[in-house]
Amino acid sequence: MPDSPETIALGQPTVGDEELAAVAEVFKSGWLAGAGPTCRRFEERFAAAVGTQHALSTSNCGSALYLGLRVLGVQPGDEVIVGDYTFPATGHAVLQVGATPVFADVRPDIWSADPKHVEALITPRTVGILAVDVAGQPGDFDEYRAIADKHGLWLFEDAACSAGATYKNRPAGSLADLAAFSFHGRKGITAGEGGALVSDREDLIAHARKLHTYGIEPAHGREGSRELPIPTFHEAGYNFRLSDVQAAIMNVQLDRLPDLLATRRSVAKRYAEGLAGLEGVDVPVVLPDREHPWQSYILTIAPEISRGEVAMRLRERGIQCNFGTYASHLQPVYGEQPSLPVSADIFARHLAIPMHSNLTEAQADRVIAGVREVVTELS
Repeated sequence: MPDSPETIALGQPTVGDEELAAVAEVFKSGWLAGAGPTCRRFEERFAAAVGTQHALSTSNCGSALYLGLRVLGVQPGDEVIVGDYTFPATGHAVLQVGATPVFADVRPDIWSADPKHVEALITPRTVGILAVDVAGQPGDFDEYRAIADKHGLWLFEDAACSAGATYKNRPAGSLADLAAFSFHGRKGITAGEGGALVSDREDLIAHARKLHTYGIEPAHGREGSRELPIPTFHEAGYNFRLSDVQAAIMNVQLDRLPDLLATRRSVAKRYAEGLAGLEGVDVPVVLPDREHPWQSYILTIAPEISRGEVAMRLRERGIQCNFGTYASHLQPVYGEQPSLPVSADIFARHLAIPMHSNLTEAQADRVIAGVREVVTELS
């Protein structure tokens, strides 16, 4: 067995002295809690970065998805069409508002919801489409929009992995009525946790802003009043706020985003070239009208090769790896579901290999060599 001088991480944040300095400034300000001035500054900058008029920072992407469904008016008995190949937080958000997720099978190349299947699933109970940017590459949003408009539905983008992606020269986040982002530790920009809800619709974000602070206007918005403002609660809300400490980190991460994307794209190019022609492995497809942010790099392993054995042997070589994401319809939480053969197939065959902005060329080459060796051994 080859020696492994180091373990190459599957994912890793890029943080340093700049983030520490930004956090120190928040400490000096005395406002560490959520929804404060640093959050507002980040929200303004993030909205501009993703091409929307408004942004709301949240505790995580799950809370952003939930808030988005709430302010869109989703009710028990409603059906929401969801791209099936996704971390189940997407479907969970639909369950949490009392509605029913109806899972759409996905394209075999870029793994986002197949527009033809989306339209075939529409019933009188359908209220909207929740489309997922799988691994960060946007799905077919012009087609989704045409379907939504034809049937009087809303369109919601699960952009959890998509910071920095584009679709036909439009930024991910600006492609639907609402979009939700994640700032989890494995995402392209991160504060460890966190999320954002973005939209051009001021009414939706204003309603979500109240809901994310227990149902009242956040305290920062009441600062400077000549009166003693006493908030009134008109509906029950939640504590879904991002802290100003996390927002300080996110402001620095937003500054880093162009460089982080450039590094990930360089690694992805190196992987594609290094693994070209390897029998038994397909590298990801990038469509020419989209820019991929490479939150993950996912290989498709041929069915005659044991994915589990590939993973074990890579880990023995010090190369971390994992499955891609979930075929949601196979998860017991959703009960009996119709068969979705494309999503089920890629769920069984996908393998994520290291992808982050700290990868060196030597590490990427070690990953390439490891994949080649292992797959050749098992073929």
